[in-house]
Amino acid sequence: MNIDINKSVRLEENNVERTSQTFNYAHKEDEELQNMIEKTTSCVVGISKIKNTGSTIFLNDGVGELGLGSGVIVTENGYILSNEHVTGKKFSNCYVTLEDGRSYKANVVWSNSSLDLSICKINMTGLTYATLGSSENIKVGQAVYAIGNPIGFEFQRTVTAGIISAVNRTIKLEEKQENEIKVSYMDDLIQTDATINQGNSGGPLINANGEIIGINTVKITSAEGIGFAVPIDVVKPIINRFSKEGKFEEATLGIFAYDKEVIKYLNNDVTFNEGIYVVKIAKDGPAAKTNLKTGDVITKINGNSINRMSELRTYIYRKKPGEKVTLTISRNNKELPIEVTLSKK
Repeated sequence: MNIDINKSVRLEENNVERTSQTFNYAHKEDEELQNMIEKTTSCVVGISKIKNTGSTIFLNDGVGELGLGSGVIVTENGYILSNEHVTGKKFSNCYVTLEDGRSYKANVVWSNSSLDLSICKINMTGLTYATLGSSENIKVGQAVYAIGNPIGFEFQRTVTAGIISAVNRTIKLEEKQENEIKVSYMDDLIQTDATINQGNSGGPLINANGEIIGINTVKITSAEGIGFAVPIDVVKPIINRFSKEGKFEEATLGIFAYDKEVIKYLNNDVTFNEGIYVVKIAKDGPAAKTNLKTGDVITKINGNSINRMSELRTYIYRKKPGEKVTLTISRNNKELPIEVTLSKK
């Protein structure tokens, strides 16, 4: 058997070269990912409801007593996205600590309890801000990274890695208030196994490009490796309006509606394949002035199909009070158009 030694050497050299190229490419990818994560991390802030908390977390309940949480800078002129339970409701104040240690009083300019999202504003310009991605086409198994202050400022801007475990999740929340249990629902959530602890609330969930695809919000404490984030798309129209106009006048239909994932918690007898189910119409809202009724199923708005409440919110957030929209509703197996003039919330 004849062996071409020169040919074997050339093949081995080619293999070594290909291995070297693969290693360099992978190393370059890792370095780019690290740089993108580092840039986003620099935009993450600490948020407290109490001024001058110091840095210690060694209390019986440091996060709970000090109200420590996270937020992320989303515009150069000081708008910061977080959770409502971290910053407080609209018109309240909180305190923001930047990466360099400077602290500022912030005003909450918008919040939504159903989404557990809020936007607060500090009097600063020229800030480095995070890039907003899209939550529309995210996939199960996609790599994600959660950033935040997991148990206080001593562990600030901790990054944890994981994957998207599921999308469009609905969870039931039970919160004790005085002598009663308040039940609420959060829908269209991103489920991830990236570690999310209490202080991570309000911090960003980012993809491999360093873009925000969600805001970390709640964690099921009875199970390991289950965390949730609110998809970023629902709040992007609000951020854009604040960034460009410095204000946001929220429009409303004046209805309470749930999709098929939530309605099963409320009424097992109600079934529908698409759309969202109207459970209540506000007496002083614009929908009360129309033919819309409780029990109607809204399937479209201005011709755009909707199957989740978050899709309706996102569409309405792009509108202004006074604008008209046409709802397509299903009632008794018939489709009806209903025109509604939006009012200010």
